[in-house]
Amino acid sequence: MTLVVDLFAGPGGLGEGFASHDSEFDIVVSAEKDPVARQTLRLRAFYRYLSRNKPEMLKDYFSYCLGQSTSPVSKGSENAWAHANAEAQIIELGSIAGNTHLYDILDRKELGHEQPWVLIGGPPCQAYSLAGRSRNKGNNEYKAEEDHRHFLYREYLNIIGRYQPAIFVMENVKGILSAKVGNEHIFHSILRDLAAPGEALGLAKHDLKYRICSLVCDTEFHADDEPSAINPADYIIRAENFGIPQARHRVILLGIREDFNSGLPHPKLAPVQEHVSVAQAIGKLPPLRSRLSKEVDSVQNWQNVIRWYAANLAKQSRPALQPTLAKVSQSDFRSEQIGALRYVGGDINYDGRTGVSTLDEWLLDDRLAGCWLNHEARGHMRSDLGRYVYAALFAQELGVSPKGHLDFNLEMLRPEHKNWESGSFADRFRVQVATRPSTTITSHISKDGHYFIHYDPLQCRSLTVREAARLQTFPDNYFFEGNRTQQYHQVGNAVPPLLANKIASIVAKFIQVDRQS
Repeated sequence: MTLVVDLFAGPGGLGEGFASHDSEFDIVVSAEKDPVARQTLRLRAFYRYLSRNKPEMLKDYFSYCLGQSTSPVSKGSENAWAHANAEAQIIELGSIAGNTHLYDILDRKELGHEQPWVLIGGPPCQAYSLAGRSRNKGNNEYKAEEDHRHFLYREYLNIIGRYQPAIFVMENVKGILSAKVGNEHIFHSILRDLAAPGEALGLAKHDLKYRICSLVCDTEFHADDEPSAINPADYIIRAENFGIPQARHRVILLGIREDFNSGLPHPKLAPVQEHVSVAQAIGKLPPLRSRLSKEVDSVQNWQNVIRWYAANLAKQSRPALQPTLAKVSQSDFRSEQIGALRYVGGDINYDGRTGVSTLDEWLLDDRLAGCWLNHEARGHMRSDLGRYVYAALFAQELGVSPKGHLDFNLEMLRPEHKNWESGSFADRFRVQVATRPSTTITSHISKDGHYFIHYDPLQCRSLTVREAARLQTFPDNYFFEGNRTQQYHQVGNAVPPLLANKIASIVAKFIQVDRQS
């Protein structure tokens, strides 16, 4: 097996893609500083170890995830838990203690140039993201050159220079392409450093070189190339083009050591013929109603709020929406499924199938017996329920999500924002349109659901953690630890595991050819 080191691992999306690839890859360590995300990493490492070595003890994992046990560990699975503890580590890269701890692990594993191994990970993106940079502009004391987050990629670089992986995969947000420190594009520095890590780090071994490959076109960057001659957009992967039900656009760099498998053709992902829609991805999950927050919640009260809004909006809205709003105002929401806040399982009508065979094979697990992990509706204020039912019907009838004050142009929908009509809140309420891939699932989903409204007006809510995880292509048996806010945050920060698995397939070909040569 090929050893893998996963840095800035989050809940393990990138690692899951590699570890699930036909037993080709074995994760040595997943390094993550957030203790709750680390709990998720550890539990998944536990699941993978049992799957490979003691499948009869997977009952411990499922009993815990389904709430039937308070601990995933029994006498028969203690060794698996010890292995998971060793694999998933709380490590803050960039700190002296964190770096020392990681180097000690990698030294003991004797990673180096002689035995091909793979480095994966995505340094934190807050300093590069457009939202983060917008916030920083409003801070007169902010100086990019003093923000250590701009330079966390150098912790990744240090591992490359010191341990010389055969291949590395580095992921980040699109904003990294335009971010600057001083007058220098940070992406240009990253390309130069990753292509020649020995030189960048001042190591004695200056001849260590990598070619930095795009996974969607023939672009490669070599140590002697000029970064400004490269089109940075060539390194953007649009996930929806590769079978992911989400328009997630991220920069992914594939680095291949120049003395390793140089005879193979340039690696590229194979696009799919048709995009996978939101409705395909989550339409066969059990429907749930939202909660009423900040007041007494019950099925009757919740139903009355939505009916009242629908009836009054029908009188004021554009003609195209009036019939459906009127219909909702008379709907019966009191079915057993819609009346639930959390789905337990058992109804065969909600089998979770997407209709895409490769996606179903990746997502589904019959051992869950119709139960759904992390599938629980959050609460919403009554005013937001009115906006949600209107927005969902708007998208259903017109095929697009309504935008800002121009589409939410009814007084009873107007939120209490001082600058609501400035145009700055155009995407304040965004429906995930049923017939298209979703918009990018981000960590912001942990703060509110306004950007991630479910397309079904009868459910009148934001996406659950499981639905967000589905759009990210986390398998249904992947359990997220922590409270619901922490679960959302983990899902939003992750790399889609199925996309990572497709990248792992490319990496595996290089490893396998090297073994045969």
